[in-house]
Amino acid sequence: MELTPTTTFTTADDGARLAAHLIGDGIALLCLPGGPMLDAEYLGDLGGLSAHRRLVLLDPRGTGSSESTDPSTYRCDRMIDDVEALRRHLDLDTLDLLAHSAGANIAYRYAERHPDRVGRLVLVTPSMFALGIAAPDEARREIALLRENEPWYAGAAAALASIQAGTATEADWSAITPFTYGRWDEEARAYDARMQARRNPEAAAAFAAEGAFDPPVTRAALAELDAPVLVLAGEWDLGNPPRAMAQVADQFRHTRLVVQPEAGHFPWLDDPHRFRQLLAPFLNDARP
Repeated sequence: MELTPTTTFTTADDGARLAAHLIGDGIALLCLPGGPMLDAEYLGDLGGLSAHRRLVLLDPRGTGSSESTDPSTYRCDRMIDDVEALRRHLDLDTLDLLAHSAGANIAYRYAERHPDRVGRLVLVTPSMFALGIAAPDEARREIALLRENEPWYAGAAAALASIQAGTATEADWSAITPFTYGRWDEEARAYDARMQARRNPEAAAAFAAEGAFDPPVTRAALAELDAPVLVLAGEWDLGNPPRAMAQVADQFRHTRLVVQPEAGHFPWLDDPHRFRQLLAPFLNDARP
């Protein structure tokens, strides 16, 4: 995300300069983008969620307006300290966190290390790597079939079959992109193109480098987390289908799974009104 008058900066424990962009008013909601290693630009204002919370959109180190550093520091578990540095900078006793996609891995590991610092946790179409959960091919085929009346379906379904058979080409991976969105229209195409232009494969590989995840330890810690958790799945999300999102929800003591109808991996883009309807009650609940 580009610098704005409401960009705030803090210094990580290793001296890296981190940027977070502030949108809206009210109680802070720290938002962790996915990718992995995308800057926060693609989150926008999360479909107008800034009407309910002050969004604090973090550019992970090495992305957007945050400083580029040694790529070895991009590893997921090493970025936990950046979240904690931002909490201190914001002078908050606890953080309400929203994490999208791969950003959920940072949120899991932050909650593992700092359970007393988590107020509320929202996981939007979350990645499962740090939990050691994988979506079965069958679940993805079921999701794909929901789109069989779409004009692009035949080519995308053939590409998915090649991917699941282990014979995929780069063109096949591109061909399944429409499955990522609840509506593959001009707006979604432009949105996807902007994201693709900002991707950094080297940084993404560093994020998931050896040692980044310890699923048994993470799952054990999350089972004891006392904070309320909301998991939001997209009904049509091929990558993280609702069946797998239910397994994510099962890792927590105080959790609720909601499924946004006809939404893909970016539900605030597919239907911002419905997205706000599903999240706002949880975010606006009076604190214990």
